[in-house]
Amino acid sequence: MSAPTAARPVDAEQTGRRVEEVLDRLAASADPAATAAAEELVRTLMDFYGSGLARVLHLLSAAPGDPVAALLGDELVASLLVLHDLHPEDRDTRIARALDSVREHALDVVDFEEASGALTLRAREESGGCGCGSGASALEAARAALACFAPEVRAVDVQKTPAGPTLLQIGTAPTGAR
Repeated sequence: MSAPTAARPVDAEQTGRRVEEVLDRLAASADPAATAAAEELVRTLMDFYGSGLARVLHLLSAAPGDPVAALLGDELVASLLVLHDLHPEDRDTRIARALDSVREHALDVVDFEEASGALTLRAREESGGCGCGSGASALEAARAALACFAPEVRAVDVQKTPAGPTLLQIGTAPTGAR
């Protein structure tokens, strides 16, 4: 028996895009038989890996303790579970897990539009620093985490939280008002 090898790092979002690009190239080749065969191959492999993941999840959930938590916290494994509709957490929990993984940006969920897949977030003041450009890094970090944990989120908007309450000026009363 050979020694276990470490898996090389894989970016789930990039891999998904690459699969789509290859299938699109095949579809553009105008060979319907090759396109159909490639799509069937992808479906067959998805079924195979999905069944294997379901078995792993079942075996781990039957083990003592909570070994499933480590799997759900791993971006690659979580994205595979979501892809195969095996992830045991609901969408809102997975969104919260994704945002927790980028907690340095202090993002709160404002709204999720199910039909469009648009998620609106609010950046809390402590994450904003001076406010110059920090929203862009928060947006990119949130998008990357959500691609793995909650791919049903197709658009992300980050709103800035106002710096604080509006200061009202209280002056002297107009002449004759006293």
